[in-house]
Amino acid sequence: MLLIAVAAVRISSRSGLPSLLLYLGIGVAIGQDGIGGVAFDNAELTQVIGYAALVVILAEGGLGTQWKEIRPALPAAAVLSTLGIAVSVGITAAGAHYLVGLEWRQALIIGAVVSSTDAAAVFSVLRKVPLPPRVTGVLEAESGFNDAPVVILVVSFSTAGPVDAWYLLIGKIALQLAIGAAVGLAVGFVGSYGLKHIALPASGLYPIAVMAIAVTAYAAGALAHGSGFLAVYLASMVLGNAKLPHSPANRGFAEGLGWIAQIGMFVLLGLLVTPHELVHDFWPAVVIGLVLTTVARPTEVLVSLLPFRIPWQEQALMSWAGLRGAVPIILATIPMVGQIEGSERIFNIVFVLVVVYTLVQGPTLPWLARALKLGDSAEAADLGVESAPLERLRGHLLSVAVPDGSRMHGVEVAELRLPAGAAVTLVVRDGTSFVPGPATVLRKGDELLVVATDPVRDATERRLRAVGQGGKLAGWLGTGDGREAVATTPARFRLPGAGRRKKTSH
Repeated sequence: MLLIAVAAVRISSRSGLPSLLLYLGIGVAIGQDGIGGVAFDNAELTQVIGYAALVVILAEGGLGTQWKEIRPALPAAAVLSTLGIAVSVGITAAGAHYLVGLEWRQALIIGAVVSSTDAAAVFSVLRKVPLPPRVTGVLEAESGFNDAPVVILVVSFSTAGPVDAWYLLIGKIALQLAIGAAVGLAVGFVGSYGLKHIALPASGLYPIAVMAIAVTAYAAGALAHGSGFLAVYLASMVLGNAKLPHSPANRGFAEGLGWIAQIGMFVLLGLLVTPHELVHDFWPAVVIGLVLTTVARPTEVLVSLLPFRIPWQEQALMSWAGLRGAVPIILATIPMVGQIEGSERIFNIVFVLVVVYTLVQGPTLPWLARALKLGDSAEAADLGVESAPLERLRGHLLSVAVPDGSRMHGVEVAELRLPAGAAVTLVVRDGTSFVPGPATVLRKGDELLVVATDPVRDATERRLRAVGQGGKLAGWLGTGDGREAVATTPARFRLPGAGRRKKTSH
């Protein structure tokens, strides 16, 4: 199953479809209506495994979130994840009640379940389209934050007793979010401090410790009657930005666990569904999904982002980029475990809605980004930079990919003006590698290996990205390398660390 799922990732990357659809398809194929004939209807076990998988996925997402990139988007994402969810739930529930005929409890549950977005699904189809950092930052932060209030809403609507009054519900959500945030930040800072000051006997223990701290944040948040999901995301974000020992290995380990969690979760969800029962709920799901994507999501974005004066093109893309993924299907098992009337129909409607609208929205997102001139191929593309630490040498090996549209095309190696302590050591072009000279002209499609000492590692990456965005004159014209004023002499735009040599062992 793992090998088939890994192969499916390759198919997904070429087709532009989120991999979740292929994983769900695998689960359906081996289920009771498929070729495998496996009968599985344990909603409670699915929910437990789904929650565990979601903890791992949120931890992996938090570890990979760069604070400096997401910080400007936090206010907008916070409003989208609170006020925006309320708007989305209200409009979607009204459509489910008046257009499909569901009773109000069922309508509210569906409205809450499908109000959670999935950034993994969004970025899997937008990874080749350069977008403004504000758009990607808002979408990423929103997906990390909105799981917590949505879980609280679904659990509240799925209780056997009467639904809480709106003011009690808002108070409950605010309290749980506050507790979850406090616990997550505390666990993250304490954990990062410990890992920095306690030398473990083997490097392989660091990734295990990082994931254990992230899971501890979830457990502590839940035991404190707060939002464990928010706690694990914030704790992981603190750990990911703390420059811990063996950070690349930590992220790689978390990414591998995240893939396993996604595969297991989606296959299990595919097993739980009974395909022949979906026929009766197909059109209700389409109608509710139409209300969600054409009315609820755009209104949610418009109302939430009104104070931030975000251009309408970016708002339009955010509206269409509200892809639903794993979380809604997992949350749809909550009313099944609680034995709420009509819970099987709720699960079927959510399953169909996620599949159908992912098929519709996923492939069209890159086209819409280009149509709104947010993904213009002529725009300078950002460089793909990966770093591997050279611990003993106190250095870093940067792997730099020069994409189409990068203004690094046509720049000579000497014109990169890297800080002292950094150098381009190898160029890979058309499958052939060679050692460049100062006059070597870089081209699109090249892959560079850049060695940088530890003190100038960050300055080297900033400089490379600046040239990728502004060309050889980046810095001279005040574009791209973080300087506001126009430089008039080479000495005026030296990067941090370029003029201060430090002893480094080689």
